[in-house]
Amino acid sequence: MEPPPLTGHGRGGRLANGPVHRIGDQTLPQLFAAQVARTPDATALVSGDIRLSYAQLAARVDRLAELLAARGAGPERLVGVALPRSVELVVTLLAIHRAGAAYLPLDVDYPADRLRYMIADAAPALVVTAGRAGDWLPDDMPRLYLDAATTGGAAATTVPLPDQPAYVIYTSGSTGRPKGVVVSHRAIVNRLLWMQAEYGLTADDRVLQKTPASFDVSVWEFFWPLITGAALVVARPGGHQDPAYLARLIEAERVTTVHFVPSMLRVFLAEPAAVRCASALRRVICSGEAFPAELRDRFYAGYGTGGPRLHNLYGPTEAAVDVTYWPCAPGERGPVPIGWPVSNTGLRVLDDRLCPVPTGQVGELYLTGVQLARGYLNRAGLTAQRFVADPHGGPGERMYRTGDLARRRADGALEYLGRVDHQVKIRGFRIELGEVEAALAACPGVAQAAVLAREDRPGDRRLVGYLVPEPGSAPADDALRTHLAARLPEYMVPAAFVSLPAMPLSANGKLDRGALPAPDFAALATAAAPRTPREELLCRLYAEILGLPAVGVSDSFFTLGGDSIKATTLVSRLRAAGLTGTPQDVFSHPT
Repeated sequence: MEPPPLTGHGRGGRLANGPVHRIGDQTLPQLFAAQVARTPDATALVSGDIRLSYAQLAARVDRLAELLAARGAGPERLVGVALPRSVELVVTLLAIHRAGAAYLPLDVDYPADRLRYMIADAAPALVVTAGRAGDWLPDDMPRLYLDAATTGGAAATTVPLPDQPAYVIYTSGSTGRPKGVVVSHRAIVNRLLWMQAEYGLTADDRVLQKTPASFDVSVWEFFWPLITGAALVVARPGGHQDPAYLARLIEAERVTTVHFVPSMLRVFLAEPAAVRCASALRRVICSGEAFPAELRDRFYAGYGTGGPRLHNLYGPTEAAVDVTYWPCAPGERGPVPIGWPVSNTGLRVLDDRLCPVPTGQVGELYLTGVQLARGYLNRAGLTAQRFVADPHGGPGERMYRTGDLARRRADGALEYLGRVDHQVKIRGFRIELGEVEAALAACPGVAQAAVLAREDRPGDRRLVGYLVPEPGSAPADDALRTHLAARLPEYMVPAAFVSLPAMPLSANGKLDRGALPAPDFAALATAAAPRTPREELLCRLYAEILGLPAVGVSDSFFTLGGDSIKATTLVSRLRAAGLTGTPQDVFSHPT
């Protein structure tokens, strides 16, 4: 496979840069307005029974943008968005940009305490919400309810400058609190223009928007189709966890482009209806986790060489979503690399003295170029630690230290080899173990805490919480899980808890993470036998999916190590057996 040209140091060089393309000073609202002018009558947005043309969508955007501007939205200001996935969410994001401001997604499924922290830290000018989605908002937080916002205001809107922020997305923080990443229009526009140059959406394409707005993959899902003349198909709230629904939607709406994190792609491919999508799908884009070779092989075994193509992308939130790409080919062998750099982006594989390592040697990956974020919101010290001067670049140029280990192959492609710190990826979400440890240590009755990401079964990565109880205390797993669920997103709550008399220490007195024991989920299962054929089926499927010898009828799916991906798998298996349900049903009725 022939890589793109590498500037500066040649093909496979130790400092590899993507192709240099001039992108000008365009911003997202300008690109959207230009597309509206080109194709006003083309379909822009599909959501259930709603169909909006580009002109109709733009009219809604302009009305809301005027109202937002009248309420204080403008350049260098944030507007919070507390809305479920919907037409209104898309209109709001576009309107915030039209008003010159940047958007701050506030995931309505997050715990209220976490959302209130983000509000206090980011200090948005106002929050756009609807119905009960904003009930958690502090009383003194200005808000705009879309239910009542039927007409625009009188204020003039403003076009933002390229280096002004387009969005702020919060990620897990090693200090125990999440941190906001500020991304400019110039950065994300470069990312989208590269994507269009590489994959070439046309008016016949339809892109599925299913990723929560708090996850940075959603950014290209929202905006890429709407600046290229394609159509955006919006999945229902919660639909991203339901592979059967996604397969039906892709088939019914003729979706051509979809994103999956690898762990969710695995579940989707196990859905019988997924095969019927082949006639519509053209490209499946994956990112967020290391991509296993066996999943690539399973993909092409299911879809064949004439079906959709699979693409593996890599990048942190701090660099406008993705900075490398790799087209996975049918019949390819060996590990799946993260690939080559995108346009106007540099990849540095450096040693601990910031010197380039030879091809084939392992080093830490640093990123350069226009896609770098401005930094962390209100965290100048942390920004200085992660966004450092580039000793191999020009005056004033920066590098972002990813913390990822990588190795450059002879063809210039990079292979991802893990982390240098305690950051992990679970189901595509970036998690700083320090944040989970801080929350676990704050639970009543906990004296010490540690958290580990374990993969005791291949492909089954879980967070495990370890604790030393306070004297005379014995915190129950359910109490710990409830306490953490009120403060952390679902994907950050450990699947299991292990109580220890003391933390294992190494010879130098530090925590010996390698000595932390694996949880014994089988010991948590009860002997409560099933009483009906349906209960027998459920117990058998619980045990198979959780990798346990047996499960009792009163055992909680999540106490035994279940998570949202496993809940999705369970629902698919139940449907194959003739029973109905959704992943939300598993969360509501976990036994």
